[in-house]
Amino acid sequence: MNHEDPVLLRTEGRIRHITLNRPRALNALNHAMVLRMGEALDAAEQDASVAAVLLTGAGQRGLCAGGDIRAIRHDAMAGGGTALDFWRDEYRLNARIARFPKPYVAVMDGIVMGGGVGISAHGSIRIVTERSGIAMPETGIGFVPDVGGTYLLGRAPGELGTHLSLTGEAVGAADALLCGLADHFVPSRELPGLIAALDACTTPADIAATAERYAVAAPGGELAAHRDWIDSCYGADTVEEIVERLADRGVPAAKQAAATILSKSPTSLKVTLEAVRRARRLDSLEAVLDQEYRVSSTAFTRPDLVEGVRAQIIDKDRNPRWSPAGLAEVTEADVARFFAPLGGGELGLGPGAPATR
Repeated sequence: MNHEDPVLLRTEGRIRHITLNRPRALNALNHAMVLRMGEALDAAEQDASVAAVLLTGAGQRGLCAGGDIRAIRHDAMAGGGTALDFWRDEYRLNARIARFPKPYVAVMDGIVMGGGVGISAHGSIRIVTERSGIAMPETGIGFVPDVGGTYLLGRAPGELGTHLSLTGEAVGAADALLCGLADHFVPSRELPGLIAALDACTTPADIAATAERYAVAAPGGELAAHRDWIDSCYGADTVEEIVERLADRGVPAAKQAAATILSKSPTSLKVTLEAVRRARRLDSLEAVLDQEYRVSSTAFTRPDLVEGVRAQIIDKDRNPRWSPAGLAEVTEADVARFFAPLGGGELGLGPGAPATR
């Protein structure tokens, strides 16, 4: 095993370990890592001696901060298409994880954002800690939640998913559990013991029981106390009305949410709201991933992605110049273009599509 590899693989007992190994980049995903993970899952499924897969991230700061958006921005500026190839394989990996026939245990310790959610929150056993910060922050970089994020957020209780998708707000362990993004809270100090105990397991039942044995009640979250105004305000039909309801609610947290939303890309906000609501009506993760690929492919060609990454990641001036600049300038026709069929360029995971593996 080469410790310079961005994905480290090893087997302990009957557990196949997959460790993301770019700690200086917060384990951000690139195309090679996605392909390597897919190969590792293929091998683990076919190997009868492997009972489960365990995903962790190297370093102390997080499992995975998402895709390598610097590279995506560079590709968009150059008029390339490697980002589309990356997303195609990444979304297929997300679907693969969700349907993996053996336990897939994801340790969502530290920062878990964007693509990091895609490789963890679709797993069968998802562990969070007091250090977990889970988010889909795409509207802040001129993009739209993907990697099955609209599927997950669209199925969160009430309008919690709408709130998280529009604001990009990060949630801790208790709120991740509430929203259905995780299964168990385990204090970070207990992770070495949990992992050692998992390595001693021999059956899927043992693995599930071990995760439950280490789990304890998560420290109190924030979202449950805000359900009233979240469900009421985010139940509106448009982003404009959502913002108006939040601003008028008379609750400081609601007013802050309105201000946060207004700092995001107007186009991304409107497309995100439509994507989450359409995702609720679709009957499978695969169908949602097909939809997300259409949306991502269009977002890749729009100026807000390049500008958003510039403002947040490259120059870090936190002053993006969105185009269009206001919600009123984004029409229904503008939004509809993001959902238009791609012809021969479809991802093709949903019903009637060719097998993905």
